[in-house]
Amino acid sequence: MNKATRLVASLVFAGLATASLAQEDGQSLESQASDPTASLMSFQFQDFYSPNLHNSSGSQNVTQFRAAIPFTLAGVNNIARLTLPYVTRNASGRSGLGDATLFNMATFDRSWGRFGIGVVALLPTGADGISAEKWGLGPAMGFIAQEKWGLAGLFNQNILTVAGDDARPDVNISTLQPILNHSLGNGWSVGTSDMSFVYDWGRDKFTSLPLGVKVSKLTKINGLPVQWQLSYERNFYDTGTGPRDTIGLTAKLLVPE
Repeated sequence: MNKATRLVASLVFAGLATASLAQEDGQSLESQASDPTASLMSFQFQDFYSPNLHNSSGSQNVTQFRAAIPFTLAGVNNIARLTLPYVTRNASGRSGLGDATLFNMATFDRSWGRFGIGVVALLPTGADGISAEKWGLGPAMGFIAQEKWGLAGLFNQNILTVAGDDARPDVNISTLQPILNHSLGNGWSVGTSDMSFVYDWGRDKFTSLPLGVKVSKLTKINGLPVQWQLSYERNFYDTGTGPRDTIGLTAKLLVPE
């Protein structure tokens, strides 16, 4: 285990030890499960399978662990999130741990919903040939509007290279993630997938143009709430060997107060 990976693990355990599990007033568990700004601890395991790639006859598969830890600092609600991917196969046929991202956002409730401001960091924890070999840092912001029919919102994250291997290209990107979720009742909901539009400042263009949908179902296993998600996404950016179609499956364990 390298130093960066040990650092990530330490931060996770610290977050688990100090996390606040405050519930959001007037917001159902089903709504919180689909709301990335809700003060709800969760642990999710995801698998994204791309059976076809642009300009390549291969396929790609990425599994991902994500933990969201809410806490309160100086009377302000915060959400810390760790995302750790593992590439089981990429376009080059390689596999290994990917680069981790750490994200923290301070959230503020309003009558219409909630907005947040925070920071996101890229950690070069990945294996050789998969890691960007760069440290990145940048601002993040977003909002969620709560309606009777569901949720709507938009999130923006920005990663700018601050250190790393000079022989590797810098990672200077901005992502936009639209969020739309409609509750169907009985734990069912539909909405947009985890699609993120990525703008590469070094190449001066968008390098990911996805469009996707998902279906979610909230259930209980041995009394613990779990949200299951099935998603499909098409990426319309066809330069390079990136994914064309992606099927995602998510199991999200919720830890309400």
